[in-house]
Amino acid sequence: MSEEVLINVTPRETRVAMVENGILQEVIVERTSNRGLVSNIYKGRVCRVLPGMQAAFVDIGLERAAFLHASDVVNSQIENGQTTYESESIYELLHEGQTLLVQVIKDPLGSKGARLTTQISIPSRYAVLIPYTQDMIGVSTRIDKEEERKRLKEIALDYLGLVTPTAATPTTGITKERNHYGFIIRTAAEGVIESRLRADMEFLCRLWQDILQREVTAPQCSLIYNDFSVALRAVRDLIGTSVEKVRIDSKETFAELIEFAKKFTPDLVSNIELYDGDSPIFDLYAIDDEITKALERKVQLKSGGYLVIDQTEAMTTIDVNTGAYVGSRNLEETIFKTNLEAAQTIARQLRLRNLGGIIILDFIDMTDPEHKRQILRTLEKCLERDHTRSHLSEVSSLGLVQMTRKRTRESLEHVLCETCPTCHGRGSIKTAETICYEILRELARESRLFDTKQFLILAAPEVVSFCLTEESSSVAELQEILEKTFKFQVENSYIREQYDIIPYQI
Repeated sequence: MSEEVLINVTPRETRVAMVENGILQEVIVERTSNRGLVSNIYKGRVCRVLPGMQAAFVDIGLERAAFLHASDVVNSQIENGQTTYESESIYELLHEGQTLLVQVIKDPLGSKGARLTTQISIPSRYAVLIPYTQDMIGVSTRIDKEEERKRLKEIALDYLGLVTPTAATPTTGITKERNHYGFIIRTAAEGVIESRLRADMEFLCRLWQDILQREVTAPQCSLIYNDFSVALRAVRDLIGTSVEKVRIDSKETFAELIEFAKKFTPDLVSNIELYDGDSPIFDLYAIDDEITKALERKVQLKSGGYLVIDQTEAMTTIDVNTGAYVGSRNLEETIFKTNLEAAQTIARQLRLRNLGGIIILDFIDMTDPEHKRQILRTLEKCLERDHTRSHLSEVSSLGLVQMTRKRTRESLEHVLCETCPTCHGRGSIKTAETICYEILRELARESRLFDTKQFLILAAPEVVSFCLTEESSSVAELQEILEKTFKFQVENSYIREQYDIIPYQI
């Protein structure tokens, strides 16, 4: 599979697009006014402990206090050379006014503050450092070859044997006599020579020591460690061995990427190119058009079927429909082919739109159990290319597939759009007929409150038109009953649901 990464840099915004075989699969948008916080490390202060939720709110210097659950608080003890974790009441773990080192694991989403953990992890190209563990080595499950997994684990264990931990100043709520290191070996480390992996681990250990030193002198509620920019994170996290090119349209960021790659990924230096074409870089694969389509509710399938994607605060639902596709053999075969194409498209849309949390997939009902298994296998296979972890369930008794996808940052829609000021997020507005009847009811109510013979009604053009045409007889009848006079006036600045009734005298 041919992969290419395009990076578009402007003074206020950076966009990264992952393209596979000429088709946009993933896009990350980061703005200087709203940079992502995930992986940032702060020196926080506990401002409120909530025993009923087994959690605490921690001030890290943001507009809203961040959320820290008891399950994300490290309370470890070293017994017989092994690190053990105890589950305790939140009051035994934290108290108000306590200072502790925390890391953001979820960006603020909507009205919710950031989600925190004290289980610090610092990623690099080939490894992730887990400071508060001892001799713990994990290897990415995406590395299939057992021999390679064993080789990487042995390199990491050998490195840990050479590391002499230094004393850490106990300035946080997490106190230990020594620092203990653990590592997770990333997928990108597959096939990497030993010296390069050891250098990566050494860099992480030096970085952690620097963070501990900065923590001592840093004030409360301040940033201790800021993760890389989105362009550098793309090189570190997204780019694998199958990436043929990394194109970037900024000379400054290009130089920064080259310097970063020489230090951490020398084999990728030759793949990084400065784009100096006449047309915008995203025009190479019509990426802006694809982003626009990714904001629409309806997604067309090549067969003629379509998906309907509804994103809510609680969950995301995806409905599959046959649409114009009528098939050629029988109904079951038509449904199976539509669902098969939908499964592939759903996997792409989840990445492209960055949908997370609970996701409900409503495939068209199938009667053949083998067809159901094939749909799930296809979906699982397509999701393997997703860098974000997800979990898929079986088809339920109602024919629904439930899945979860880790949500760490805002979806594409939430980054690029805001709630509609007209419908306030409902997705629909009242008809002119409905507003007309509301006005008539309000006129009947106000005629009893005000001792006046005339009322001026200000409303949107389509509402006034409906009142004076289709419902002119109803308006005349109400005037006669109430013995009042109604005068309608068009207000072009009013939205359809907006109107005012003003009593007045001539």
